[in-house]
Amino acid sequence: MKRVVLFLLLIVNTIAFAQNGELYWLTDFETAKEISEDAEKPILMYFTGSDWCAPCILLQEDFFGTERFKQLSQRVILLKVDIPRRMDIISEEQLKANKKLLRKYNKEGGFPKIIALNYKGKVLGNQSSYSSSLRDPSRYFSFVTMIIDNY
Repeated sequence: MKRVVLFLLLIVNTIAFAQNGELYWLTDFETAKEISEDAEKPILMYFTGSDWCAPCILLQEDFFGTERFKQLSQRVILLKVDIPRRMDIISEEQLKANKKLLRKYNKEGGFPKIIALNYKGKVLGNQSSYSSSLRDPSRYFSFVTMIIDNY
């Protein structure tokens, strides 16, 4: 029953956010895994430093902010793992949970980094770094498309 409610909540939120063009990012890993299993979609975990990482900010604009990614995002579960420097962006609890995910899935601490996972938390692949001089998100699009096609 809990999974059905979570899945319905995701559908309602996805429809609501899709109507205004915004992406729906989860922030709880366990919820993302449950929804991933129910929806039979991979998880796309995004490590970002939203208030200090210049390449992250550019990737947001060049990749996540595009209509093409918005279409692709309907076939994945989005999970944002933000490690901001300002303490008013996320709660202390959320930062603690995000740092735990950072230690497990992004040991080298590179930003930005996208990791694709299955519903069990198994890594399917990753894509990291972004050139602020080239500003070419094509390898990110290729990565996400490959994950979706092979899931």
